[in-house]
Amino acid sequence: MLKDSWGRKITYLRISVTDRCNFRCVYCMPPEGLVWQPHSAIMSYEEIAELVRVAAAQGVKRVRLTGGEPLVRADLPLLIRMLADIPGIEDLSLTTNATLLERYAVELAQAGLNRVNISLDTLNAEKFAQITRGGSLERVIRGIDAAERAGLLPIKINAVAMRGINDDEFFDLARLTTDHPWHLRFIELMPLGNQKPWGPEFPSPQQAFISIQEIFDLLSPLGLVPEDGLAGSGPAIEYRLAGGLGKIGFISPLSEHTFCQRCNRLRLTADGYLRPCLMSNQEIPVLPTLRSGKSVLPVLQEAVAAKPESHKLATESAPEGRKMIQIGG
Repeated sequence: MLKDSWGRKITYLRISVTDRCNFRCVYCMPPEGLVWQPHSAIMSYEEIAELVRVAAAQGVKRVRLTGGEPLVRADLPLLIRMLADIPGIEDLSLTTNATLLERYAVELAQAGLNRVNISLDTLNAEKFAQITRGGSLERVIRGIDAAERAGLLPIKINAVAMRGINDDEFFDLARLTTDHPWHLRFIELMPLGNQKPWGPEFPSPQQAFISIQEIFDLLSPLGLVPEDGLAGSGPAIEYRLAGGLGKIGFISPLSEHTFCQRCNRLRLTADGYLRPCLMSNQEIPVLPTLRSGKSVLPVLQEAVAAKPESHKLATESAPEGRKMIQIGG
């Protein structure tokens, strides 16, 4: 069992399979873009699977694949099949922008993927193209429909809350859960390499932040009904609209300290670094150990031991080492 210094059991591993993406979201990537990692620096599927095998033997039960955009990496269903066959892995999910889901949903489900999380910050096509710097909302909607037909359920939709950008759509986003069995989660904007201006059509990143408590207050006229417990011991505090088919979750990595108290995860970057805390620059390299043929268990244990009790954003500056797209969220 992997347990950190604060008694939290580590049962969840988030794995970035690529730093590349077919979107250029304003809060995730700087306007000038980034230099991608060379293929030789990116973990192979066999290396990822070996790490997951060791982690699963130590109590990790849930794996989420992220990016960048994971579906831009070739043959991703092959990795999913490899991970689904590892004893102890009970839940295998994928975070995606859904623009390629229409093409891959059935193949992903057949390979063993259980469910998907889809990033969707707006229901306005023009605004969507602005936020993503060129993305197609229509393709994303088709991708969501394809995932639903393929049985990649429950579908969770992640909306990054941004004042002056999508705060006029919170009601519409929440109401998606009325007629669909989708789980909509509002997520606070996180200051990870995105604090420089996003462009003349956007407010400053500092002005764009809006707390979960304020979002909750804005949505109170909808009559939110609290859900019992914490589904999956995840970070979202969940509610439901009366008669709604889906749930509404609130994820507050900045404004609510209980977010850190429930943290049960490690993150693995595409170039092979274990990151104990999303909001810290600390990383432990695992790729040299894998490529030398040595056991990665001591590296996993080192990363778990390095997990802080909570992030230090209240007393220290935000981490600057990597952008969100280079971490995997």
